[in-house]
Amino acid sequence: MLTAVDIAALSLSRGERLLFQGLSLRLSAGEATALTGANGAGKTSLLRAVAGFIRPDSGAITFGGADGEALDQETARQGGVHLLGHLEGLKPTRTARQEFDFQTAWLGGDEAAREAAVARLALTPLLDLETRKLSAGQKRRLSLARLIAAPRVLWLLDEPLAPLDERWRAVAAELMAAHLAAGGMILAAVHDPLPVPARGLDLGDLA
Repeated sequence: MLTAVDIAALSLSRGERLLFQGLSLRLSAGEATALTGANGAGKTSLLRAVAGFIRPDSGAITFGGADGEALDQETARQGGVHLLGHLEGLKPTRTARQEFDFQTAWLGGDEAAREAAVARLALTPLLDLETRKLSAGQKRRLSLARLIAAPRVLWLLDEPLAPLDERWRAVAAELMAAHLAAGGMILAAVHDPLPVPARGLDLGDLA
């Protein structure tokens, strides 16, 4: 089981532009880190690198398990990581039900977990709508439901609160707090402060 993420001396570029260099961070069970910095500082790129979608220029990202043993990166990512991007990645002509059922089944969530997540995020009235008809906040609730319907230890969140109103921000805070209390980890790119205790890391200081 994934219990820690170690980032050591990481450097990332986008095209010819260096985003940051020398970034080191350790995230352990029950901990959250909030990534800050101006637009273009590399917050989203760091999340995508941890998820395995971007190859760093230099440095290392490693995953640890119980008793400190190193985990295979592919296995750790497949079974231990959720990425919630700035864009939801929903097919516009599919219904919310189709998208949610497909994603959670592919990630290993069972029917009981899906039903509980739908109830928690009040998604029932939305399930038969095509996702193109959902508001930004409704799409984000659908993505948040995926996090709890198919649990993973490490949540990589890109501006998780941005589309949500006050009511659903409070619910998102409860979900994050419960995740951390259960030994989960959160690495989030934010402009708004995370609603849970979190270490801050300003990527602008590493450019």
